[in-house]
Amino acid sequence: MALLQEVEQVNPMKSIRIEKVTVNMSVGAGERLAKAMTVLNMLTGAKPCPRRAKKTIREFGIKKGENIACVVTLRGRAAIDFLKKAFEVIGYKLPRRVFDKFGNFSFGIKEHIQFPGVKYDPALGIFGMDVCVTLERPGYRVARRRRKRAKVGKSHRVTREEAIEFISKTFGVKVEG
Repeated sequence: MALLQEVEQVNPMKSIRIEKVTVNMSVGAGERLAKAMTVLNMLTGAKPCPRRAKKTIREFGIKKGENIACVVTLRGRAAIDFLKKAFEVIGYKLPRRVFDKFGNFSFGIKEHIQFPGVKYDPALGIFGMDVCVTLERPGYRVARRRRKRAKVGKSHRVTREEAIEFISKTFGVKVEG
């Protein structure tokens, strides 16, 4: 049994990595969206993409097809650097319920001015954001490629417990509950 566990740790295909970090700000249309895009660019160093409304909601003054949110997808070193800052904002604590059964997790940040080194600017205002982290193992490409697409096997998927262990060891985040 001990030999089997040792072999699993040596196998590079079983290592877990951060595939992407998606940062989303839903703020509504107009000038507020432009300010949110500026803040997101300042925090991540990447150009945000606007997102359109899927349907009209009269109570909120939203029309279908109107830009109401912005999103940035970070990969590689940029994703890790942003995550370090984001975990510092939330105090290196996450509840267990934020992890899904495939090892991905999401959390929110209420005010962008909580990031280290960011000062309040009255011209911009204060914005919150959602941070979604996708974890995977090498070999997940078979599910996304164009030719000979295949499913990722159940034993190769990242589980909730593996994701919690990975985040705890890598970033020192304490998972409660």
